[in-house]
Amino acid sequence: MRTNVPVERVSTVRAFNRSYTKFLGALNGHLLSTPYSLTEARVLFELGQRDETEVAELRRAIGLDAGYLSRLLARFSDGGLVRRERSPSDARRQLIRLTSKGRDTFRVLDTKSVAQIRSLLGGLTDDEQQRLVDAMDMIRRRLASADARPEVRLRPPAAGDYGWVVARNGVLYAEEHGWDSSYEALVARIVAGYLDEHDPRGEAAWIAELYGERVGAVFCVRQDDRTAKLRLLHVEPSARGAGVGTVLVDECVRFARAAGYEAIELWTVSVLEPARRIYQRAGFDLVEEDTAERFGQRLTGQTWRLELAAR
Repeated sequence: MRTNVPVERVSTVRAFNRSYTKFLGALNGHLLSTPYSLTEARVLFELGQRDETEVAELRRAIGLDAGYLSRLLARFSDGGLVRRERSPSDARRQLIRLTSKGRDTFRVLDTKSVAQIRSLLGGLTDDEQQRLVDAMDMIRRRLASADARPEVRLRPPAAGDYGWVVARNGVLYAEEHGWDSSYEALVARIVAGYLDEHDPRGEAAWIAELYGERVGAVFCVRQDDRTAKLRLLHVEPSARGAGVGTVLVDECVRFARAAGYEAIELWTVSVLEPARRIYQRAGFDLVEEDTAERFGQRLTGQTWRLELAAR
């Protein structure tokens, strides 16, 4: 629940920000009398904590724009600070690590940072030091909690959920993509078929919840004895960006693998880009495309497939 924030509290936070950025020396573009900005130093610090890391993981840890991070890493590479290479297990993923020169640079920055903090704390009494670090820790934990993604809860469908799936698919795709009622009719047939012929050993469905509210769904059904099919993935607009789609797809894949299927397939259309990115991250490959009149529009249908036995 959001509350009103008095203007004097906003002013106090802004004053703290100005004071602390001045202390860090971040406003002059260089940190700790080195050639590196605060952002560059942060990237070097993250890389210094491990032998190697995926670029995507590094971006998530720091929260940088992908393009900006790519340019920054290119400068580091040109300067001999980092080495980049493809992951041996997945060529789509890029690994990055500090070179010997990069490690030396990190150690210089780390030593200077420790000395700066020791200088700050050294001018305070033991009690003042403890109160300061307690306050900083409280700020860190509060902001981390505010920024954390809410937990996505999955459960089997209950009474009324199947009708909700049909209704929400019909409404969302009509409003967001202009599809006609033939899509809602298709969804109704899929759901009815699942209810009439459901085999719990090889088929399942999940409702996703955030804060106790329904925000998405997905079905895993039998295509044949060797192949499962992911169907009717949808995420409510209010929950997009919270990882709901990824959680639903991952659970569907996990179930298909545990049920003994050799592969899992899905059908979608090319205009649904966010869903396609989720499928790609899960390891699905595009195996077939065709363009035809569907749901009142000319759409390019796509079949995606994930081999389970090989993973």
